[in-house]
Amino acid sequence: MRRYLYLSTAVAGVMMTVGARASYAQCVTTQNCTELGYTETSCPDGTGIKCPFGDTFACTGGSSEITPEQCTQLGFTHTCIGTNETGGGELCNNKYAFCTCADGYEWKDGSCQKKEVINGPDGEVYKCNGTVVGVRATGMNFYIAIKDLGRMNWTNANSQCQNYSFCGNVKGTLPTLDQLKTLYNNKSQVNSLLSTNGGTKMREGSYWSSTYDSDDDYYYIVDMSDGDVGGYYGSPNGNYVRPVLASY
Repeated sequence: MRRYLYLSTAVAGVMMTVGARASYAQCVTTQNCTELGYTETSCPDGTGIKCPFGDTFACTGGSSEITPEQCTQLGFTHTCIGTNETGGGELCNNKYAFCTCADGYEWKDGSCQKKEVINGPDGEVYKCNGTVVGVRATGMNFYIAIKDLGRMNWTNANSQCQNYSFCGNVKGTLPTLDQLKTLYNNKSQVNSLLSTNGGTKMREGSYWSSTYDSDDDYYYIVDMSDGDVGGYYGSPNGNYVRPVLASY
């Protein structure tokens, strides 16, 4: 964006003649007013309008009086009279360079709109655009997805969990053996949170973990009906899958 500053001849030391008329203002392109030695207090009448970019500002009054068109060019375009918004900064042609929003509101699409919970935890649930996508019991340090992905072999389970989206780029993962044990120990509270937030309870069956036993060459599973720990090679399809969000 080009930035324009209107200087009086008293500052610029320049007079331009257009036809028979004398112009007492010059348009100067600048990135920084201070570099020109031009500060707010050096304006002809000691006043100035702060513009929304850095140190640049335009003087008012005298031969360099700023026009409504120049105010618009400088970014003063907001009336800030909408609900939950007030003007920010100085006025130029009765308009502001920006509006400030009330608590709980944010500037979006030209107005102050109520904030939504996006990509963040809210108590013991995890919300995306206001919708619960995960839960955790008190004391757990990870969230689980609101629903199972079904039953499948380990390779597909691992792949689908890594591609599972809790919200946007917030991805899931296959739970570790310790996380599955934690889920079993907190199953009652977890199932209560799931059922009250539109989810499906943990099933009374075995769930795949991402933990590998190199000695016996299998991946651990945990049975949610009794907490028993076992192991399966990667080929069977009979184990459930529930993605987790390990960090947030």
